[in-house]
Amino acid sequence: MSTTAELTATTLLRFATAGSVDDGKSTLVGRLLHDSKSVLTDQLEAVERVSASRGQEGPDLALLTDGLRAEREQGITIDVAYRYFATPRRRFILADTPGHVQYTRNMVTGASTAELTVILVDARNGVVEQTRRHAALAALLRVPHAVLAVNKMDLVDYEESVFAAIAEEFTAYATELGVPEVTAIPISALAGDNVVEPSANMDWYGGPTVLEHLETVPVSHDLAHCHARLPVQYVIRPQTADHPDYRGYAGQIAAGTFRVGEPVTVLPSGRTTTIAGIDLLGTPVDVAWTTQSVTVLLADDVDVSRGDLIVPTKDAPATTQDVEATVCHVADQPLTVGHRVLIKHGTRTVKAIVKDIPSRLTLDDLSLHPHPGQLVANDIGRVKIRTAEPLPVDSYADSRRTGSFILIDPADGTTLTAGMVGESFASPEPVKDQSDDDGWDF
Repeated sequence: MSTTAELTATTLLRFATAGSVDDGKSTLVGRLLHDSKSVLTDQLEAVERVSASRGQEGPDLALLTDGLRAEREQGITIDVAYRYFATPRRRFILADTPGHVQYTRNMVTGASTAELTVILVDARNGVVEQTRRHAALAALLRVPHAVLAVNKMDLVDYEESVFAAIAEEFTAYATELGVPEVTAIPISALAGDNVVEPSANMDWYGGPTVLEHLETVPVSHDLAHCHARLPVQYVIRPQTADHPDYRGYAGQIAAGTFRVGEPVTVLPSGRTTTIAGIDLLGTPVDVAWTTQSVTVLLADDVDVSRGDLIVPTKDAPATTQDVEATVCHVADQPLTVGHRVLIKHGTRTVKAIVKDIPSRLTLDDLSLHPHPGQLVANDIGRVKIRTAEPLPVDSYADSRRTGSFILIDPADGTTLTAGMVGESFASPEPVKDQSDDDGWDF
């Protein structure tokens, strides 16, 4: 086991797995945990007992991540399973996401904070629609690294030609999407080939194992040098005898670094002031950075409330009521032109109208279907939204935190759509607004 000092010195990699049903994602994750000796003895014993009760000769490693009873009964992953493990070289936060098409929304959740996505493909089936969907989502979410794990190579006699054809097809598709880097690895998660240890059955492959690549891939998630952003989550006014005039603005720094004495602007109001103090866990500090949760004290008596955004005055984003974005629709009910929604951006939620849906992406050939009128579950498309109040949005390319949002059904609070601000795919010319007038036309 790694010592505390070793873990402190290592870097952290957040990664997600994705792929179609029965491609072996949970087995791959279980194999990673098992072969890297990251499974506790009682966990392994529990898995062995369940596996034996089913008549299986060895432990079903997929059970290490499929923790819900419904998942074990159905034999599929239906929720994002997060696992934390470490090797002497790196710490990992892993999100095992579902493969079934109806749970694509969970893949969006799992990959939204990932620096790497492992996309599994069954060597017998090759690249299928869900593979293309997951590649498109990884591109939209701007995950910087992608691993194509061609699984079940043992079922195609470890043939190099099978692996090469799948790797070529997927890499060409991912390149069209704009995925910056693809590493293809032939594996057998069940047998352990090229997962943690190199395979003796594929001597024609000279690349890294999955774990070796995870340990050595460059990690560039240092948000401390990005545009500084602090969404205000809570206003603190203790009203105590010791601090009768204390007024602090608490939240988690989304990106960048804040310093005492720095000129800042509060958005969307645009009022300016300076940082008079920063409290971190009750202790005054001079500097704070992402992803610390802090309380900021301002020099002037400025009206600040939950949902406001504190930014450096020299680096303030523009506020707008017209948001254009690429979205993945995750709800069962369609998203239509004229749809009245709530848009949640950071800690701020305001009313909005879907003014236009310029295009929907066709995953087979990456063509655009112009003006579809609606998006249904798992569709990826472009939308134009008009908000009731100005929002200080960044481009998703600049900030994955302040460049993203969700659309919510105001009637029941259902999450409808996950959005990324800015252009990701070309859009045709807009059509005339089709929304009617019922009091939400801003």
